[in-house]
Amino acid sequence: MSASDTLRGRFIRKGDTPASIGNLANVITVVRIALAPVFFWLMFLDEGEFGPVRYAAAALFVLAIATDSLDGIIARRQNLVTDLGKILDPIADKLLTGGALVCLSVLGELAWWVTGLILLRELGITLYRMAVLRNRVIPASRGGKLKTVLQAVAITLFLVPLWVPLGDWMHGVNAAFMTAAVIATIVSGGDYLIKAWQHGRSRV
Repeated sequence: MSASDTLRGRFIRKGDTPASIGNLANVITVVRIALAPVFFWLMFLDEGEFGPVRYAAAALFVLAIATDSLDGIIARRQNLVTDLGKILDPIADKLLTGGALVCLSVLGELAWWVTGLILLRELGITLYRMAVLRNRVIPASRGGKLKTVLQAVAITLFLVPLWVPLGDWMHGVNAAFMTAAVIATIVSGGDYLIKAWQHGRSRV
């Protein structure tokens, strides 16, 4: 099948015919990926001044994260799920959250061990899910969904410098949410590993 053939098909209309790899859901995912380097640039452009540029970076992150579930909802409701979308969606997620954590650590606002631990879990589980994609789809667990929400909230709180207008007590709030996100990350990662082990034993 040629590239032109895969681009043919449904863009947004619901149906049973093949969906184009350039459908709306995939376009949204690609836009999220494209926003990542702009976000990185804004983060370092601010140079730790916590000025308008930092707020712009935070707003861009929130916008990108807010569309995280939008592409998936559209793909499922309109039957626009494609193999390309299954690959690009987790890449977009990890690029944004992982990139934000790295930026915060480079700027000295977040301990590197927190970033390293979260990235290790995220990349490891994502690679595992992609490796078994041909045989079975591993859905996000409740713990995984909670982890995603906590990470998004914790990172957003670190990105938006609320401690400047509200006071240093906000650092405690930020630390509490990031701690919850780290715990959820570890627990949900362990849950995936246990289920993978159980699945492997069931096939023996």
